[in-house]
Amino acid sequence: MDFKDHKHVVIIYPHPDDESFGASGTTVRFREAGVPVTYLCGTLGEMGRNMGSPFFATRESLPEIRKQELLDACAVLDMNVEMLGYRDKTIEFESRKLVAERLKDYIEDLGATLVITFYPPFAVHPDHNAMGAAAFEAVKMIDSDIRPELWATAITNDRQETLGEPDVIIDTEEVFEKKLEAIKAHRSQAEGMLSKMRESSDFVGEYDSALQRLQYESFYRIDVDRVHY
Repeated sequence: MDFKDHKHVVIIYPHPDDESFGASGTTVRFREAGVPVTYLCGTLGEMGRNMGSPFFATRESLPEIRKQELLDACAVLDMNVEMLGYRDKTIEFESRKLVAERLKDYIEDLGATLVITFYPPFAVHPDHNAMGAAAFEAVKMIDSDIRPELWATAITNDRQETLGEPDVIIDTEEVFEKKLEAIKAHRSQAEGMLSKMRESSDFVGEYDSALQRLQYESFYRIDVDRVHY
């Protein structure tokens, strides 16, 4: 694919670090092609259980810590970010219609030609699925002649058995140093993962072990007039 084919990419996920684990390599590839990328981040992940390893955050300090981590990661990725201000672990209880209308306004105002989000119900976390469903609805609300392309991230273990092979697979090896830097910017969330990786019997160094696990970013192309969500 030619990354220059798009005019503006909008990524819609619910938490700080979703963008770095799920689409940071893809983001870098678009930015290298001169395409603007905007992240619409649903929450600050303030109810997350990870407080660093060893702990350096508290329940009270975590929201501001995660906010700064998000800003730092987006700076690494040269990506714009808008924080939507929803409460962590409650997006499923928001009005999907109202969330979708708000996302639609962002998508249209930014002139997005591609939207990337989670694939409900194949995204494990209730916030992932709820944010993805609202993003699907937002794209569906847009007139079909100007509707952006929609890619969705599925992360359930049975995704390929249920959905088949992904339609888009991005190899991030050429930009993986920057992807890993963005992940590590989310220190409160990433340190535990990296610590477990170092303790693994197949550990071959931080960069190489992370590359083995996170090299490819895969997406399904979605037709919102046909998909159920």
